Amino acid sequence: MNLQTKIKLQPQKFNQIDYNSKVLLLGSCFSENIGKKFDYFKLQSSTNPFGILFHPLAIENLIVRAINKDYYIAEELHFVNEQWCCLDAHSRLNEVSKDDLFSELNTQLDHTNKKLHKASHLVITLGTAWVYRYIETDKIVANCHKIPQKKFLKQLLSVDDITQSLEAIITLVRSVNPKVNFLFTISPVRHLKDGFVENNRSKSHLLSSIHQIVDSKNQIDYFPSYEILMDELRDYRFYKTDMVHPNQQAIDYIWNKFSSVWLTEEALSTLNLVAGIQAKRAHKPFNPNSKAHQEFLTKLQSEIDDLHGKYPHILF
Repeated sequence: MNLQTKIKLQPQKFNQIDYNSKVLLLGSCFSENIGKKFDYFKLQSSTNPFGILFHPLAIENLIVRAINKDYYIAEELHFVNEQWCCLDAHSRLNEVSKDDLFSELNTQLDHTNKKLHKASHLVITLGTAWVYRYIETDKIVANCHKIPQKKFLKQLLSVDDITQSLEAIITLVRSVNPKVNFLFTISPVRHLKDGFVENNRSKSHLLSSIHQIVDSKNQIDYFPSYEILMDELRDYRFYKTDMVHPNQQAIDYIWNKFSSVWLTEEALSTLNLVAGIQAKRAHKPFNPNSKAHQEFLTKLQSEIDDLHGKYPHILF
């Protein structure tokens, strides 16, 4: 008896990720989850320099400003709840000092510019098509920072709006990095504060837009993280207690699917070596001064040195 519908996945034929790849991940909180896997397994990656960005226009804004080196000015910052914030960035960048935030935003623009120029892969995870327009400036924001809701207008991006934004992102990034590979995903996180029906409308717009792009351009792919959680796992035991975010078991499951599709065989082999080293480093000895433990540490250091010799960027 088959009690699960499985999505058929095959290893990517071209442009897979290995330990020489340089990956930039942008987008929703699910990109943070995958980014943590990249970090743990010592793949070369950078995740969300402006923090979590939920919708395509916020990602486009970051990329446009980074590539054009359109630095922030003081008038673009807001003092809210005794902190300085920027409506283009996530609250994790908030600072008590205006100068510190100003400096951090522009430092991250420079960081993003460098990563976009060098990236072999750009992974973009879209979370929602619902956006908020700040009435005072008539500009769509990335984050409302708990500013009173009456100061914003909420709207649903159309399929055409999203498609135009994604096309602008692709065109601009390829103008400075023609060889970059794009990989789009939809976050499986459900935005139920918008409403059940509204969340499904949002996800459908994102899916339609992405597949219009994937079907019409080269070096652009889609990974079904959303479908894996919705259709293959399909059970609340794979969610955190908020019943919205995938739990660690679900994240691990989707990562295993992702790595089997997008990582080369050699990268998967190296990944297993890294996992073994990470597990050994987490080992808690009964007696740290024992001869057996010292021999264990010597062998472990030898494994680390061998891996570092092959991939100098791998540090523990």
